[in-house]
Amino acid sequence: MPLSRSPLGPLRPGDRVALVAPAGPVPTEQLDRAAALLGSWDLEPVEGKHVRDRHPRVDYLAGEDADRAADLSDAWCDPSIDAVFCVRGGYGSARVLDHLDDDGLRAAPPKPLYGSSDVTAIHEYWHEMLAVPTWFTPMVATLALLDDDAATAELRRAVLEPWEGRTYARSGAATITPGRASGTLVGGNLAVLAMTIGAHSRPPRRPGPHLALIEDVNEEPYRIDGFLTSLLRSGWFDGVSGVVLGSWDGCGDLDAVREVCSDRLGPLGVPVAWELGFGHGPAAPSIPLGIVADLDASAPALTLARPREQR
Repeated sequence: MPLSRSPLGPLRPGDRVALVAPAGPVPTEQLDRAAALLGSWDLEPVEGKHVRDRHPRVDYLAGEDADRAADLSDAWCDPSIDAVFCVRGGYGSARVLDHLDDDGLRAAPPKPLYGSSDVTAIHEYWHEMLAVPTWFTPMVATLALLDDDAATAELRRAVLEPWEGRTYARSGAATITPGRASGTLVGGNLAVLAMTIGAHSRPPRRPGPHLALIEDVNEEPYRIDGFLTSLLRSGWFDGVSGVVLGSWDGCGDLDAVREVCSDRLGPLGVPVAWELGFGHGPAAPSIPLGIVADLDASAPALTLARPREQR
């Protein structure tokens, strides 16, 4: 891929895009639908060697850890591949991290990488080890994307249109702590962030203010409390200038979830916005991680900085 191309895209007609499964197994029909969808956008889908695998012992993994890691690495390092789609979440991305060669990955020209949920572990690795921005998007081979026209349109916009200066706002969004803040976008799925904080090999977070994006699915309020508490006690929120909360689909009483977030995050003394919709909910937007954005928690709205504004 040409060095001049942005690691966030947009992609061009005819670009070859890899489909990899670093986490859970992918239903055959959904993978086929995902390939057809990308083909309808004039992209050429290329399946990873192990994307249709099933782990021989545990049914919640798409093949062996080393094989899933190899598909991800091969797609990233192959100069004929222009972007990488992680097709499904579930569980397992954290298990591939120790099989990755960060020197080899770092030597490859960057390209767009798409995914969310359990793929949060890979986003973190890409940002901390490779210093490359990525896209936090609904998973392309899941019904949450394939059966949701609005989420599909949002993914298409992320893949094919310029991202600079884009603003995210949403009906139903609200303010927990008012104010404005700027910083580099980090974060993703709350449970996965809590799962990966103990990695002995991860480097310190890069300097500068950060805006934390946080969402989750199918977690009770007390577990959300526990995950937030783990991140707070570990220092994960140190240097965070603001917090943007996404969807909490299947997490019980949303008023209770909001109270937990207010109780745990309010003492940080930074602006906190509630429910900008990214994550697992309907019509989920696609948001880049690893770039500078401006948060107005009083609106609430999140605006991506243009390249000249990156700091």
